Amino acid sequence: MKHLVSSWLARLQAVADTRLTVFEEGVVVGLLVGEGHFGGDGRKPQVTVRMHVRHEALMRWLHARFPRSRLYGPYHHGDRHYFQWMVRGRALSEDLMPILERHVQPGLDAHAHARVAAMRERYPRAFASDAGP
Repeated sequence: MKHLVSSWLARLQAVADTRLTVFEEGVVVGLLVGEGHFGGDGRKPQVTVRMHVRHEALMRWLHARFPRSRLYGPYHHGDRHYFQWMVRGRALSEDLMPILERHVQPGLDAHAHARVAAMRERYPRAFASDAGP
């Protein structure tokens, strides 16, 4: 039981430490607008970024800013060598989605805005708790 409590507290602290600076939010938004995939697997929404292994430092930086996200790789398939960053569940609805909704507007990038909106519409249950009163 003590281990479960300390594990829970460590996760809570990791989430509390994820407040991003204005600059960091800008880097995240720019990266996701340019390279992100906003969708899901039919059951759960997810945001995914795949980048060549030469961008490993950037991918690890991204993962460090969102500790509840997942970083996979490096993968080596034929001539492709990449990392994949995925955000699902509470990491998406509580950590990343507020940033996306605050910054990814039609005036910035209409296509990315439409993809984020479509993801929210397709998976309403995943975002129900952050809808507010």
